[in-house]
Amino acid sequence: MSQDIQLNSIKKGPLLFIMILGAFIAVLNQTIMSVAIPELITDFNIAATTAQWLTTGYMLVNGVFIPVTAYLMQRFTTRELFLSAMAAFLAGSTISGIAPGFEVLLAGRLIQAAGAGIIMPLLMNVVLAVFPEEKRGGAMGLIGVAIIFAPAIGPAYAGYMLDHYEWRSLFYVIIPFAVIVIIMASLYLKNVTERTHPKLDISGIILSTLGFGSLLYGFSRAGAIGWTSREVLLTIITGVISLVLFSISQLSKSSPLLELRTFKYNMFTLTTIINIVVTVVMYADMMLLPIYLQNMRHYSAFDAGILMLPGALIMGLMMPVAGRLFDRYGAKWLSVAGIAITVVTTISFTSLTDTTSYTYLVLMSTGRRFGMALFLMPITTAGLNQLPSALHAHGTAISNTVKQVAGAIGTALLVSVLTHQAQTHAIKLAAAGTISDPAQLLQKASIAGMNDAYFIVIIFGLAGLALSFFIRKTTQADSLQIPSRSNE
Repeated sequence: MSQDIQLNSIKKGPLLFIMILGAFIAVLNQTIMSVAIPELITDFNIAATTAQWLTTGYMLVNGVFIPVTAYLMQRFTTRELFLSAMAAFLAGSTISGIAPGFEVLLAGRLIQAAGAGIIMPLLMNVVLAVFPEEKRGGAMGLIGVAIIFAPAIGPAYAGYMLDHYEWRSLFYVIIPFAVIVIIMASLYLKNVTERTHPKLDISGIILSTLGFGSLLYGFSRAGAIGWTSREVLLTIITGVISLVLFSISQLSKSSPLLELRTFKYNMFTLTTIINIVVTVVMYADMMLLPIYLQNMRHYSAFDAGILMLPGALIMGLMMPVAGRLFDRYGAKWLSVAGIAITVVTTISFTSLTDTTSYTYLVLMSTGRRFGMALFLMPITTAGLNQLPSALHAHGTAISNTVKQVAGAIGTALLVSVLTHQAQTHAIKLAAAGTISDPAQLLQKASIAGMNDAYFIVIIFGLAGLALSFFIRKTTQADSLQIPSRSNE
């Protein structure tokens, strides 16, 4: 660390509070638009596929910005980068709130996403910089509150606001909080990471953007139009080819955009693979359950959000506790116990019916969230702890990018399973002739498809459980285990 950075003099409490608050409102913003889409379709007189770009476009911009954060975190100070990200988020929120038409609203959302994509990797990198290895778990647990609690309360918050106010209120409420964060950051945020002024890898940015952007778009469309669609196949193939070229180029550069040799560290690699698996498990609760409640059981968006609120509160309470337990005992048994609880409670979602009680769903969903609180941040922290400080920026960027892509893949896969199996069950029920009402037949077939989708979630959960037994407690590497490379 450079001489001008005195970590011992930094007040970690205010630093974490400011950045976590910024991350919280940025992550909260990701989930609120999906609830507002029906109202926006009416207000702007647009098609549902057009309105969906408010969430798809946000995800795409967010996803392509995250890999670039490794460079940005080395090029700019903590203060400069966080204030710039929050300023972009505030500008996007303001533009969205006053948007006279859909095009301006979409532009505002994309600007929001650009800022939000920087904040979470930056926050994780700051924790790695200012906290010693033995105390990072507790700090990462607090970050988990923003990552998990915010999207969990998003639907309930959006549902309440839309029941009482117009859709613009979703942005108007966020704006003052963003202003407060910017003011507090201007007054109290300190620089905690060392600037290394790496060379900007233009070809890497192009290939990364094309690769991750195409993959995220392809997977997001697959759930809606099918995996065999030409549009889906072309974008996924383009994404894969671009990422292969990106990886080859990064391994040959002296100043890569993403240092892929972080995967030489075995625990980082293992936890990254586990994160891919458990992200699919996490998205089941965030995506499948609202579909079941709203589309198949005809609950309101607010009721669906309220159902998931107890689980969100449990996670908010438990993640800091899990972080402290990680600091003391490591990630292995926390992960094993947490994933086991999540798998067991998920089994209850493979036998849903059109009469499954609301109370039962609350209890089982809360149980899943309790299990997830035990393993989500400990797994991530265990991998990042092994990396030397010079790779922290790259490690956090890779970790967040992988989760973003895994979320898109998981969502597409589960929606595809749900849709395909619902059609299959509908054909069987129609052939059996036991249900004469078409609406009732569709409902039962859809619920049966939902049960099958949750069965796939269990398979992913069991894979994560098996891999968790291989987690070992490691210490931070003193130096890079990376051979020197010639300059480009």
